[in-house]
Amino acid sequence: MRSKLTTVVVLLMMCSLPGLSLSASAQQHLTPAEEQVFEKHEDTLKGYAFNIVNAETATQRFVADSSFIRSLVRALRKPNSFYYPFDSLQTISRLYAPDSTFRIFTWEFKKDDYMYLQEGAIQVKQADGSLKLFPLFDCSMFTDKPLDSVRTRRNWIGAIYYKMILKTWQGRKYYTLLGFDDYSSTANKKWMEVLTFNEQGEPQFGGPYISFAQDSVHKPLQYRFDIEYKKDAATRFNYDPTMDMIVYDHLVPEGNNPEKKDSYVPDGDFEAFQWKGGHWVHVDKGLFTMKLKDGEAPSDAKVLDDQGNINEKQLQEASEKNAKKKPHN
Repeated sequence: MRSKLTTVVVLLMMCSLPGLSLSASAQQHLTPAEEQVFEKHEDTLKGYAFNIVNAETATQRFVADSSFIRSLVRALRKPNSFYYPFDSLQTISRLYAPDSTFRIFTWEFKKDDYMYLQEGAIQVKQADGSLKLFPLFDCSMFTDKPLDSVRTRRNWIGAIYYKMILKTWQGRKYYTLLGFDDYSSTANKKWMEVLTFNEQGEPQFGGPYISFAQDSVHKPLQYRFDIEYKKDAATRFNYDPTMDMIVYDHLVPEGNNPEKKDSYVPDGDFEAFQWKGGHWVHVDKGLFTMKLKDGEAPSDAKVLDDQGNINEKQLQEASEKNAKKKPHN
């Protein structure tokens, strides 16, 4: 079985490269002396970051996490830290905003097989090179209604972010974050979260930006969106710049039990969200299929027939195929 460390590293390497490219160019703002200082901090952080994910006991992981946070803040307090990428921290997601106004660090602390806690911080670029940092506190375990509220950094719905998309509407910027959540011992989640900044410059997560107005069955606006699926099922959930859409797998339950979210796997169809009028508007699988041309998106054999019934043989084959795939987003 793939190790926890390998899974996290693959996720971050596949999904954070655009942000790392931007951070590498930003590093040109540093003097050689400043780079040497940050390299020393980074060497210390690497060991802590590794042990947050890979240490055998919860106590060791907790100590590593606490030490990592203290050391990271100490490093970020150095002048011009915003321009140092920390790109050897393979288990820590680091995303720069497309307009390079801030960056966001996110990572995961596993207490045990039943409790996963996401952690993070937003660093805002300052003209004088000083530190402006917003720690993020994951409160998702304390809410049963994560889809219907604006959140602050103090009651954030945690995720390891792997993609950031900048959109504008009526002069305001909207940063859409896509993230991974190692939700439970049997299921994962992926999140779509719109980040904005209020008049005081504080980050706000979510809002009435997720629209289902084009669906045949109308639903109210959601404040964020997620998919939950079977552990180790390979699922697509990412932004496609060619189509200018967020594209994700349509999921169906194995065994035809809709209540069992940890049994959901891709069936070969796709859904999407498209930015329109300040909202991410849902495009259901029927409409989305019509938008695709041959070869524009990968498609495995479908496990639903034309009447919408589950083909158990195809579903089993798809499940076995998913079990052998590497995660992709």
